[in-house]
Amino acid sequence: MGLMHWFSLPLRAPLLILLFGVSAVMGHQWTLLAPRFSASSGLPLPLLFGLEVVQLLLVLILCTMPDLLMRRISMLMASSRSMTLLVTLLLVVGAGIYLLRLNVLSDMLIIASALLLARLDLVRVGLDATPLTSILLLGSLLFGGVVFGHFLPHPSFVVVTLPG
Repeated sequence: MGLMHWFSLPLRAPLLILLFGVSAVMGHQWTLLAPRFSASSGLPLPLLFGLEVVQLLLVLILCTMPDLLMRRISMLMASSRSMTLLVTLLLVVGAGIYLLRLNVLSDMLIIASALLLARLDLVRVGLDATPLTSILLLGSLLFGGVVFGHFLPHPSFVVVTLPG
């Protein structure tokens, strides 16, 4: 029963399929735009893909474990006034720098929305997963979709042969 329970999960929680589809589309879009962005910014492609993975990890952690993450941050901020100021300053400066690149922000907001919807769907079907289980399940769908999207063919390379 345990194995069938996990294999039937995409049918019971269809937003998991949506998460995979959204991440595949985003991965394909990033693959198409990466060479142009790399040339204009001067960043090599492997570094650009590494930054993409870091962004996805941050969004995944923020969306799957918000209660644990916020508890740790609030405990750190409660330790002293200087830590409160330091953490707030780092968050504001980091978010401000990140917001300067609005096209990247919109992609991350789409991924975060799909993650939160998939997580809500898991709660709806009664899967009360631990943070580790949910991060592994949703992370494998997210990164699997992005990798799948990276390997999709470029639209200009697709050759269509018509009969006749």
